Amino acid sequence: MATSGEAPESWYLALLGFAEHFRTSSPPKIRLCVHCLQAVFQFKPPQRVEARTHLQLGSVLYHHTKNTELARSHLEKAWFISQQIPQFEDVKFEAASLLSELYCQQLLLHNLVDSAKPLLRKAIQISQQTPYWHCRLLFQLAQLHTLEKDLVSACDLLGVGAEYARVVGSEYTRALFLLSKGMLLLMERKLGEVHPLLTLCGTIVENWQGNPIQKESLRVFFLVLQVTHYLDAGQVKSVKPCLKQLQQCIQTISTLHDDEILPSNPADLFHWLPKEHMCVLVYLVTVMHSMQAGYLEKAQKYTDKALMQLEKLKMLDSSPILSTFQVILLEHIIMCRLVTGHKATALQEISQVCQLCAQSPRLFTNHASQLHTLLGLYCISVNCMDNAEAQFTAALRVSDLTTHQELWAFIVTNLASVYIREGNRHQELYSLLERINPDHNFPVSSHCLRAAAFYIRGLLSFFQGRYNEAKRFLRETLKMSNAEDLNRLTACSLVLLGHIFYVLGNHRESNNMVVPAMQLASKIPDMSVQLWSSALLKDLNKACGNTIDAHEAAQMHQNFSQQLLQDHIAACSLPEHNLISWTDGPPPVGQFQAQNGPTTSLASLL
Repeated sequence: MATSGEAPESWYLALLGFAEHFRTSSPPKIRLCVHCLQAVFQFKPPQRVEARTHLQLGSVLYHHTKNTELARSHLEKAWFISQQIPQFEDVKFEAASLLSELYCQQLLLHNLVDSAKPLLRKAIQISQQTPYWHCRLLFQLAQLHTLEKDLVSACDLLGVGAEYARVVGSEYTRALFLLSKGMLLLMERKLGEVHPLLTLCGTIVENWQGNPIQKESLRVFFLVLQVTHYLDAGQVKSVKPCLKQLQQCIQTISTLHDDEILPSNPADLFHWLPKEHMCVLVYLVTVMHSMQAGYLEKAQKYTDKALMQLEKLKMLDSSPILSTFQVILLEHIIMCRLVTGHKATALQEISQVCQLCAQSPRLFTNHASQLHTLLGLYCISVNCMDNAEAQFTAALRVSDLTTHQELWAFIVTNLASVYIREGNRHQELYSLLERINPDHNFPVSSHCLRAAAFYIRGLLSFFQGRYNEAKRFLRETLKMSNAEDLNRLTACSLVLLGHIFYVLGNHRESNNMVVPAMQLASKIPDMSVQLWSSALLKDLNKACGNTIDAHEAAQMHQNFSQQLLQDHIAACSLPEHNLISWTDGPPPVGQFQAQNGPTTSLASLL
């Protein structure tokens, strides 16, 4: 115990030194660190020391333990006491920021979310003379509204932040606020507001002269928004110049060294994402582009690179955005695997997504619909049509249609294909097709999905024997898919047109369709279209008396059949195949039981 003659600073600094020593030990000795900080209160310290110690205790407990109740209690005391002390901004606003972060971590407890909002609003109100904290708290409240899907309030706050940053002379942070607002407007599909905003952002970014890494990171943010905007619109060809700029930009960033010079304006003390996270993000949008365009081997290459980098980052960094990146990458590569005839691998990766979602309720909430959609696509690939229907129905039930309109249209288009194959679901099919009519009032702006809707119409007309109508729809798909390099839709349309001309006895025209379909399908590579094309080529050449070519096509067909059959058996034999029965509740993890073998029909596959 300190004697009454000693200055409080000496014992306080000693305890603080011990606490920091224990916190930074390897491994950290958090219990001893907490004991040292708690001992400060034994000395009846002055208010400033008391408030700061509550903040330190709250921070240590929040970051290093699961004792959120005690962390919360200390942070609330730090916030309460610090408000009574003049010129105590750092403690006051850090307590408010950490406390609201803690409340947001427990989003399921609505009363805590309701506590976070007034707390942040008050902190924002009293922080106007402290630019760094004022901006940081505005970002934080906007993030809270975004988590609650209240994008309008979030956009309003980001607009307030942009104006404040302009007033305090921070064009860099103004750009960050505006780009964040642009991102939310894209999520809301307010495209009329997005274009002028992105134009303004482009001008601000180009004119800003500051730290090269900060400037390039703003440019990456800006280009990522542009690229995702094009990809959302299904414009795979139009996006190429932007994507190329983005890839060059990330290469520039990776050659720059982080300058330790702090900005002179405290409002500039922000960064969007760490350099390593930006690299993964650029890989991710490249994978999205490759998959939409039908360059599946390229998508595979970039996915491998991104996942390898993610694994390294996750060893050092527990940031939730890394798991989100991982799930989105897996979602895309799973679809690639199903197309390239690697169903067993796709199924194991679907199981991996289940495990990631099981670890994070927020991740599951945001990706449940995509997970059921992937299972629906897998079910189609193994010809389990009843399960496919159940999965797509579950995906529609759990999706938030307001923010996932493209996903909704994608699910409905695939569900329609299931009904067409089943052949006896006319009423359900027509009610679906009414909602995705590409000729008028198509519900989303995606060029790619509209082209797919024409293909589905063509497929239905083909099955109904209305060949002229089928040709009209398929030519529309071809025109749209050629305009934007949608290779897979082009291949599917060509082979279906080839089939129609074959049925009509026009062998020459059929051959003109099937040969390029086969070439394109082998370039992708799309196993199902190759199987279909080789079967048609075999029949065409036989009908035309080309015995050698017919034999060669028959051999190709046999090879593709064998590959697909082996993969089919391997997938259906996996214990994860039982996932096709899961349509409700949290993702089942570790509940798989091995089956004796495939239980699905191969008739329609071969």
